[in-house]
Amino acid sequence: MATRVFIDGAAGTTGLEIHERLAGRDAFDVVVLDDAMRKDAAARADALNGADIAILCLPDDAAREAVALVEESSATRIIDASSAHRTANGWTYGFPELVGRRSVASAARVSNPGCYPTGFLALLAPLIRARLLPADAPYSVNAVSGFSGGGNAMIDRYDSDRGISFRTYALDLSHKHLPEMQQQAGLEFPPVFAPAVVPAYRGMLVEVPLSLPAIQNSTSADAIVGALKDFYAETALVRVHETVPPELVIRRDDTANDGLDLYVARSPDGTQVRLIATLDNLGKGASGAVVQSLNLMTGQPETDGLRLPDN
Repeated sequence: MATRVFIDGAAGTTGLEIHERLAGRDAFDVVVLDDAMRKDAAARADALNGADIAILCLPDDAAREAVALVEESSATRIIDASSAHRTANGWTYGFPELVGRRSVASAARVSNPGCYPTGFLALLAPLIRARLLPADAPYSVNAVSGFSGGGNAMIDRYDSDRGISFRTYALDLSHKHLPEMQQQAGLEFPPVFAPAVVPAYRGMLVEVPLSLPAIQNSTSADAIVGALKDFYAETALVRVHETVPPELVIRRDDTANDGLDLYVARSPDGTQVRLIATLDNLGKGASGAVVQSLNLMTGQPETDGLRLPDN
């Protein structure tokens, strides 16, 4: 019997991409509400409680409201693509490579990682766990994303204002992704986070620069590469590259990709390192991650329906 999946917020960017990844898969019976019903609380409650798995592609407050509509007696499991529950008790963080596939597979409540934290945590969390880098160092994150990460409002803005070539934001240093970055990496202090948007629809580059001699009890660039390769050796979606190309770019015509690529650039003497992750903010950074968790939660092959990176 097919798993009944309700996508709440299917008209948004994330919901549409999830629907594309599930199209044609007999394992799932996908339910969406039409425009006349999707804001009707009773209709949403019926759909939520009638689903085997509900996927929430909603703003944070609406996601909390949706969870409240699920009755205690309901067997509905939830994947929340918003940031509402990423540090909440009782929710499993939906990053199988970090928290373990079994944890996601058995979870009743899964909170999808943020797109920027996906790159940051993929780079730093394994190194903190291995004690190759200290948890109390003052880390920073420089990142750029395609404008689709801002949802329909941001997409409309970039479509209407072709003069924007670079947009840095979160200048109050209180971006909503910071709590999950700190918690999931096990950091004593939140990183200094400098996000930006460029005029490309999709794509993302996340960088953590390191001056190794300035970090007490740090390690070498070679050890970092080795640790990352060992950590992700059994994963299908994360690749750790032995070499770094002359440049890493986000292209305006990039296609959907659910993989995650990690690089360790270094100075000639090895004292300075740039940890870099590249990913599709709508793929492993959003919809692809949802489908990966959905596959695990329903006993399907982990990568079914996903756009795998080229080898």
